[in-house]
Amino acid sequence: MVYEFVIVGAGAYGCAVAYHLAKNGHSVRVLEAGEIATEASGGGGKRGVRGNRRDIRELPLISEAYQLWPTLAEELGAPTGYVRTGGLNLIEKESVGMRGGMVAAEAIRATQNELGVPTEFWTAEDVREKLPQTSTSIRGALYAPLDGVAGHQDTTLAYAAAARREGAEITEHDPVLHIFDRGNGACHGVEAGRSGLIRASQAILIASNASAGSLATENFGCRLPTWTAYPQAVWLRPENEFQCPYLIGHDNRTLSVKVDSEGVIQLSGGWRGRLDPLTGSGTPVEDNVDGSIRELEATFPGLGSLTRLGVDTSRAESGSVDQLPIIDTIPGTQGVVVATGWSGHGWALLPAVSALIAEFLATGTRPRQLEHTAINRLRG
Repeated sequence: MVYEFVIVGAGAYGCAVAYHLAKNGHSVRVLEAGEIATEASGGGGKRGVRGNRRDIRELPLISEAYQLWPTLAEELGAPTGYVRTGGLNLIEKESVGMRGGMVAAEAIRATQNELGVPTEFWTAEDVREKLPQTSTSIRGALYAPLDGVAGHQDTTLAYAAAARREGAEITEHDPVLHIFDRGNGACHGVEAGRSGLIRASQAILIASNASAGSLATENFGCRLPTWTAYPQAVWLRPENEFQCPYLIGHDNRTLSVKVDSEGVIQLSGGWRGRLDPLTGSGTPVEDNVDGSIRELEATFPGLGSLTRLGVDTSRAESGSVDQLPIIDTIPGTQGVVVATGWSGHGWALLPAVSALIAEFLATGTRPRQLEHTAINRLRG
């Protein structure tokens, strides 16, 4: 079996890149060890499409993604759950090092506007007018009206279905056992548990997120400066209805808040679970669950008591040392590309960056928009 491109991992990026390649007439095979839209691309709730307070190197990309998200469901022919809610980053105090506080608000607002993320400054009075349940300690906020949320599982499944319609083949329960670089032969190759040897005449993309680093090490001796973590999401029902249409972040607290149509709060933002060695999956750390809830209570005391509905820490995510992804050819290979180290921030960029990765694979030339994702940025 020979394809132009073989993709390892049928998560959001694996399926989206397959869609773009197949749409442009390329033959594509996607291998998934489990099922489509599992791990970081699966689970309940929605994820933020956030430009507000993002690394400035990614602002042009989120600006492009802003334009693509509203019509993505129509393009893919299936729902994505996208809603443009606006995003609010609350400012509470100055003691946040050199990166935030009221003193930095105007510079951040102006820079985000300049780089394609429309941003307004809200005073404390503006915040409490819009969100009366907010703590009186909140001093202001940065508001990005083009921020929003989308369903990660729905969107990944939509990309997979669209990729298949365009001719891409996706095989589930087909773990990759070994990856071969081109070497002296004519093709790259992947040995899969179910499908056996599959060859790629142009390139292989390792897009399996949390396992991408180990695949790079095991197959090519390349140690990427990434790691695996298990982000925590907590679902809560407040005593008092939370009238909050926005995607909420915080300048100095570890806090991200979304509210669904039933009034249930999805609480995340950086608290983590831990790996359970018996199951090989993430499991909650109760102190971290309690700590996350305390942050919410301190920020929105008007919610009253909170009823815990569920916790999920089962979705492995990859992190990188500078919180930016690595999208590059693995050193020493002739066409094995890795896309990992998303640090939980890659989701919002999906419609824009997946098309750029497809371009990178098809042409062999890195698009200038992805210059900041090169491995050599982290090496002397």
